Amino acid sequence: MLKIVVCVSGGGTNLQAIIDGIAAGSITNTEIVGVISNNPGVKSLDRAAAAGIPAFVVRPKDYAVRDDFHKAFLDKLAELQPDLIVLAGFLVRIPEEMVKRYPGRIINIHPSLIPSFCGTGYYGLKVHEKALERGVKVTGATVHFVNEGMDEGPIISQKAVQVLEGDTPEVLQKRVMEEAEWILLPQAIDDIANGRVCMENGRSVRKV
Repeated sequence: MLKIVVCVSGGGTNLQAIIDGIAAGSITNTEIVGVISNNPGVKSLDRAAAAGIPAFVVRPKDYAVRDDFHKAFLDKLAELQPDLIVLAGFLVRIPEEMVKRYPGRIINIHPSLIPSFCGTGYYGLKVHEKALERGVKVTGATVHFVNEGMDEGPIISQKAVQVLEGDTPEVLQKRVMEEAEWILLPQAIDDIANGRVCMENGRSVRKV
C-alpha cells in the first residue's frame, strides 16, 4: 500500500480527484495518510475533513525565519512517513533538504506543457494568463518528479488541451483541470503505486 501525503494551498480540486480516484478504484494500492496546507481556511482542508483524512496547516507566516518553517514542514512530513509526496497546487517552494530526503518520491502537477510557461513566477492563473498572452493554440498539463529546480524534474506524463477563441484565463484553467490535470495526476499515482513508473538515475522510467 502506497502511503501518500498531499500538499495543497487552495481549493484542492486535484486533491478531490485523488480522493475520488481512490474511492472509485481507479487509483489502487494507495492511501492518503495526510494533507498539509500552507494556508488555513481553504477548501482543501474541508475536502480532507469530508473524506476523513488527517489535515494539518503549516504556515510560513507563523515562523520568524524561513528555516524554522522548513523544519516544521519537514518534521510533519517525517511524522506522517509517506512513501510518496504529491504537490497538488502547493504554492510554496519546497526546501532543498526535502528533495534530498525523498529522492524520486515527490511529484508535482503543473498546468502547462513543460518546458513552456513554467519556473519561477508561473503558478495558478498566471500560467494561463501568459499562455493566452503568447497566443498558443495548445496548452495542457504535466506531471513530473520533483528535483532541486523549479519545474525541472523528470516528466512522467503530459496531456494537451486546445486553446479556444474567446478563452479567458479562468475558462482555460477550468478546461485544463477537467481535460488534463484531473486525469494525469490520478494515473501517475496509480502507476507509481503499482510499480509501473519510477525515477532511476535522474530519469522517469516506465516499466512494461
